[in-house]
Amino acid sequence: MANPIPSSEPVDLDPLDDFLNSDRAPDDCMGLSDLDGFLTGVAIGPELLKPSDWLPVIWGDGEPEFATVEEAQTILALIMARYNEILSTLASDPDSFEPIFWASDEEEEPIVTDWAAGFLEAVKLRPESWEKLTQDPEAGGLFAAILMLGSDLDELAVEGGELTPEEAEQLLEDGPELIPDAVIGIYEFWAAQRAKPAEAKGSGPKGNGRAGKPSRRN
Repeated sequence: MANPIPSSEPVDLDPLDDFLNSDRAPDDCMGLSDLDGFLTGVAIGPELLKPSDWLPVIWGDGEPEFATVEEAQTILALIMARYNEILSTLASDPDSFEPIFWASDEEEEPIVTDWAAGFLEAVKLRPESWEKLTQDPEAGGLFAAILMLGSDLDELAVEGGELTPEEAEQLLEDGPELIPDAVIGIYEFWAAQRAKPAEAKGSGPKGNGRAGKPSRRN
């Protein structure tokens, strides 16, 4: 995991949002909210992934058409800046972590499904590595909330499905609060997993060590 450097000011993502919505971005590229979920999943996941492993996923099946080399550098720098901001926030002040959700034009209610779907795209990069978390009784429950929010809730809420229509509606309503808590819990789960070998190494006789318009959440 990269060693994040805390920043005093939030990253200005407006230029990135503008580019993602422009004609020069691929039609099926991620929007800002699902990109934020994707970056969060990459940042807090079980493995440190190289940018070359995950950057192409952002653009879908196409390639961005940058106007200049400078624009390409700016857009990629903003993506990496948000990635590092997520890590630094969770490392230094997790309670201040703010996912970027869409807000509906009518009521400005946060829409969390795109963010959750983006997070699941990150999980798909290394699904086998996430199994320890998904099979954990406590941490698996945190992931389940994101999994359901990133899935087709209409299918989950059909008769005899995993959720009733009322439960699906409540899940959507609670999503803006559930997701930050889930992210913090998932981040702490993997941090604890990574810390285990280091703790065991010096804790006993040699060789006997045991071995979680776009807007930020307010």
